[in-house]
Amino acid sequence: MSTFHFIKNGLYDVTLEISNILITDEHDLIHKAVGWMLREIGNRDLKVEEDYLKKYYKIMPRTMLRYAIEKFPEQKRQVYLRGKI
Repeated sequence: MSTFHFIKNGLYDVTLEISNILITDEHDLIHKAVGWMLREIGNRDLKVEEDYLKKYYKIMPRTMLRYAIEKFPEQKRQVYLRGKI
């Protein structure tokens, strides 16, 4: 959540780097926070979010993925949730 300032200013690299570090974290609240930040990136630049998700969606915690794709159309959400990209 500390990277939201960067996201608002179109600087996504810091958030994506931290996401990579936290992708294996065990705590559910971390999963929610990272997913929320990924979703915020997507609200501003969907291509950046989807590029990241395509690379990591299979290994990210389910909660993180669900938060990240929350605003996607249902059909696209199901593609990610079923792992059929």
